[in-house]
Amino acid sequence: MISKAEEYNASECSVIHEETVAAVCDRLPEDEVIMDLADAFKAFSDFTRLKILLALLNSEMCVCDIAAVLGMTKSAVSHQLKTLKQNNLVKNRREGKVIYYSIADGHVETMISNGMEHVLE
Repeated sequence: MISKAEEYNASECSVIHEETVAAVCDRLPEDEVIMDLADAFKAFSDFTRLKILLALLNSEMCVCDIAAVLGMTKSAVSHQLKTLKQNNLVKNRREGKVIYYSIADGHVETMISNGMEHVLE
């Protein structure tokens, strides 16, 4: 099997630090993992989805509550929640006929907090 470093056409650069390249290639996650991470960041990159996440940081809410906070239709909110759920950024629980949404875990909160801290610097 040819490594990524070996696939690269060395003639395009005048110096390649082979040990560094090999070490970095060995530490990179599998492409599938990187794709999953890119998909998660895409989910964060949408204004509406990010606003939903910020709202859910404050409280668990049903679709109707989220729609009221955002001034959107239930259908539009549900569509965005589907994407957030597919990317494991939100979770839900059922109470009778009502489904409540919340942030999936502390990692999501940390990512949002770190992003806000960066933006506010």
